Amino acid sequence: MKKTHLLTYGLVSALVLSAFTGLKPAVQAEESGSRLAEAAERAADSMTLEEKVGQMLMPDFRNWKKQGEEKATGFTEMNQEVGGIIKKYHLGGVILFAENVVDTEQTVRLADGLQKASENIPLFVTIDQEGGIVTRLQSGTNLPGNMALGAGRSKKNAYNAGSITGKELDSLGINVNFAPSLDVNNNPANPVIGVRSFSSNPELVASLGVQTIKGLQDQNIATTAKHFPGHGDTAVDSHYGLPMVTHNKERLKKVELYPFQKAIEQDVDMIMTAHVQFPSIDDTTYTSKKDGQQIMVPATLSRKVLTDLLKDEMGFEGVVVTDALNMKAIADNFGQTEAVIMAINAGVDIALMPAPVTSLETEKNLEEVYNGVVEAVKSGEIPMSEIDDSVEKILELKMKRGIYDPGAADSQSSIEDKISKAKKTVGSMKHYHMEKEMALDAVTLLKNENRTLPFKPKKNEKVLILAPFEDQAEAMRRTITELYSKQRINRVKIESLSFSGKVFDKAIAKEIDQADYVITGSYVVKNDPAVNDGVIDDTITDSSKWATVFPRAAMNYSQKQDKKFVLMSLRNPYDTANFEEAKAVIAVYGFKGYSNGRFRQPNIPAGIETIFGLSQPKGKLPVEIPSVTDPGELLYDYGYGLNVNGKPLK
Repeated sequence: MKKTHLLTYGLVSALVLSAFTGLKPAVQAEESGSRLAEAAERAADSMTLEEKVGQMLMPDFRNWKKQGEEKATGFTEMNQEVGGIIKKYHLGGVILFAENVVDTEQTVRLADGLQKASENIPLFVTIDQEGGIVTRLQSGTNLPGNMALGAGRSKKNAYNAGSITGKELDSLGINVNFAPSLDVNNNPANPVIGVRSFSSNPELVASLGVQTIKGLQDQNIATTAKHFPGHGDTAVDSHYGLPMVTHNKERLKKVELYPFQKAIEQDVDMIMTAHVQFPSIDDTTYTSKKDGQQIMVPATLSRKVLTDLLKDEMGFEGVVVTDALNMKAIADNFGQTEAVIMAINAGVDIALMPAPVTSLETEKNLEEVYNGVVEAVKSGEIPMSEIDDSVEKILELKMKRGIYDPGAADSQSSIEDKISKAKKTVGSMKHYHMEKEMALDAVTLLKNENRTLPFKPKKNEKVLILAPFEDQAEAMRRTITELYSKQRINRVKIESLSFSGKVFDKAIAKEIDQADYVITGSYVVKNDPAVNDGVIDDTITDSSKWATVFPRAAMNYSQKQDKKFVLMSLRNPYDTANFEEAKAVIAVYGFKGYSNGRFRQPNIPAGIETIFGLSQPKGKLPVEIPSVTDPGELLYDYGYGLNVNGKPLK
């Protein structure tokens, strides 16, 4: 950018701040937005076509193979090769993954290095830090996740979840969060959303989603509602296939679109598209490059969805970003360059992960897309007006969130100060205590026959833990150990086993015989062949069907032996329908346990505290639970939840 322009936009920034003193907030916001739009337009006017196209591309450098190295490994430290690519293609942003953000200091240095590689306009440094089961920061506060917040029904908790995440990302130098998910999870068979959704109720999704957005934006993080027009009622994961939602438009407005409309009304910064077909909105067909079949164009590539519906009808004026274009729903059916061109013509502003780049040898993938888009503009295939409109929106958002402010370019903190602040912020004890309370508020008691709960063990009685995976068993074991170490319960003996891929046998039965209390975790993401037409076959001994067969066998044997038994649903609460006979059932909405020296989610510890009576169950189901044994009927209604005495919560 020329120095004259830097001076101009620095002056504009100063005017924006000074001109509105004393005006009402709504007037301030409108006038400020107008000035930023003018500044963004002027900035865009000084850019070349190549610079503009670069602003619209956002690759990942998840793994990188430097010249002379044998294989790609996690890209954690800035290098000249990646820096050269950022400069060469004038990239507008980069997305980070868990492989890139292994600890706090390293993440600050990497984000700082990425920004220094962008000579003129600072980058969007982005991440999917949803909280719960989708978290990238390996040193951050993980939070219980959206469905846990839905069970807790607390707007304050939703706001705090956004605020905590925003503070941590900001301290690290990450300025965009691809969250929250505003998908309405009304399909129990959904393989990809599940507990990433707040609820099956669009009003609850909207209410908590808007609060999360506010929490993030109040920390000046550019915030994204996803996956538009809605990925909640799909039975196919778009990472692996092309899902379809067949509802008519009126139904979509009432359910899937409702949370997005509310987010738009609250000025959400970005909306991320879904690689999902919506024939009631756009039934345009395309010849698949995978098999030559005619397929319907997904929302990500549909002008009827992204321009006619999202922008014109729903009034969204922010930045539209695709979901990752390397997902098979797009990658298998559309050409790499063609997909980006189609997306831009549909109304997309940023193409996310448009080409795989893991080395200088694979740089040609990005070069092909970049040159293809430039040529498409020059040939008229992409109107120049589309490019200008997108770049102006991108620059305006960068100005709005303080990412691009030439007037303050030389006043940045030193890298040491940034690291010091980040270490005090990321994963702080204050944030730990807040996430713990959120998780406790979410624990939902669904059954408590014969006052099975709370467990009140006497000294040296034995607790047996059976969990699908070792990290989950370790989380339960550590939590119980901590409880008796702090004298909150009597000292007990603990035995724990993980059972993924195993069958229930005499050795497990012997462990139950020797136990006084049995805690079994369940992790049935999708009903397996152990369930057939409402009949659960408890005679199956096939280890491949362990997810249903093993915990049911443990339940049946424990209760037959009159052991105190509780089933803890660790992920999607729909799996509780597989354990209708259990005397006690709780749902915690988060399956990550203890590994690499830390708890990966607060949900399992919250469930353990509730089981032992140290916290009262407060959660209510944010979704309906269909019956497994009586297809077509509900086992638990939306909003169902019990207190420890077995009475419905009000």
